[in-house]
Amino acid sequence: MGYIKEPYGVDFIVDPKPLTDKDREMISEVIAHYKATGLKKAFAKSSKRHERTKSSAKA
Repeated sequence: MGYIKEPYGVDFIVDPKPLTDKDREMISEVIAHYKATGLKKAFAKSSKRHERTKSSAKA
């Protein structure tokens, strides 16, 4: 991975996205399942992410 130089007058700031309670629960369930079985837990993918990707491609 290379070094990214900031353009003059632009600051790159990376902030973590706050998790919702639902997200925290899902992450906890996945971790608990992995610790218990050693297998990855399969879950349905969110349609929101797909919609965002689709709309951002149009812009």
